[in-house]
Amino acid sequence: MFADLQARLAAVSAPEVERALAAHRVGIDGLIALLSPAADAMLAAMAERSAAITRQRFGSTMQLFAPIYLSNLCQNRCLYCGFSADNRIERRVLTIEQAEDEAAILHDRGFSHILLVAGEAPNRLGVDYLEALALRLRDKFAAVSMEVQPLSTGEYARLFKAGITGVAVYQETYDRGIYASLHPPGPKRDFDFRLATPARAAEAGMREVGIGALLGLADWRAEGVALALHLAGLRQHFWQTAFTVSFPRLRPAVGGFTALAPVSERDLAQLLFAMRLFDHDIGLLLSTREEARFRDGMLGLGPTRYSAGSCTAPGGYGNPALPGEQFAVGDHRSMDEVSAMIRQQGFDPVRKDWDPSFQLAVAQSRQVV
Repeated sequence: MFADLQARLAAVSAPEVERALAAHRVGIDGLIALLSPAADAMLAAMAERSAAITRQRFGSTMQLFAPIYLSNLCQNRCLYCGFSADNRIERRVLTIEQAEDEAAILHDRGFSHILLVAGEAPNRLGVDYLEALALRLRDKFAAVSMEVQPLSTGEYARLFKAGITGVAVYQETYDRGIYASLHPPGPKRDFDFRLATPARAAEAGMREVGIGALLGLADWRAEGVALALHLAGLRQHFWQTAFTVSFPRLRPAVGGFTALAPVSERDLAQLLFAMRLFDHDIGLLLSTREEARFRDGMLGLGPTRYSAGSCTAPGGYGNPALPGEQFAVGDHRSMDEVSAMIRQQGFDPVRKDWDPSFQLAVAQSRQVV
């Protein structure tokens, strides 16, 4: 599949890119044109079109969120990840009380949207743990999402009832061959089970599902097309679910893995603009993996969500000196500093997802279930 996509991308001409830019909506063929090498010369025009669509669909708002790392214990041995079971790092699983303390710190800093993150170790941090934590947090935050090991539809439904509102799961790479080479035997090696995880989460009733690829593992242009195909299939079957796309680039981490297919900031910008032109209503995330300079420059051009003040070590908000982070962040600014930057550029930082009436409806639906 990837070889075919790469051949199509390489064959795109400048007039095809111009037609895609002029179209009100672009399909897969138009997306391929916008992701092609031929589109690089028209990046400024892509940025202008992406900014116009984003402003039309999302206004001047920019949502802020922060992750809470619950555990760096993992049963997988992914070659690129700082949490790999093969890496010698200080392992830690937060107790429910410790996780609640971390959440309280973020709440006091003004966050209303948090993302619960953990390595894949279901024997130590499974559905019972996540359910108990969700029940404690759901009345304190507008949205509680999670990025943990893939679960079954029934498990996602159980967690939705407990207060989890969204699920993020990244395929890492859509190139099957590279995926197999980077994931030694273990639960995560099952490409198809992971690929079907967003559908299971949507089927379970999750209000929001996030997908993405870890940029730097395979050809980013082909990854972008595969990601869009995945998104289109999900939208077709789960039209009531909100979807987001994230664009994480590889960062320095324990283990010393280096990118197999490096992605520059210019490449990342092209990918993000193309995705906005492909799907006008999708939420696009730009995390603290990226440097502050790049994030500031991208404001208003396509992204709709920024993480801020992030720590990737379990317990790191309460004790910033704790080791065991998943990767080194690129933007170390606090939420207040990021919010100030957003306001300075004429945008409004938003710290919650849904209005009170929607939250009340969700609470009432849980009582009925």
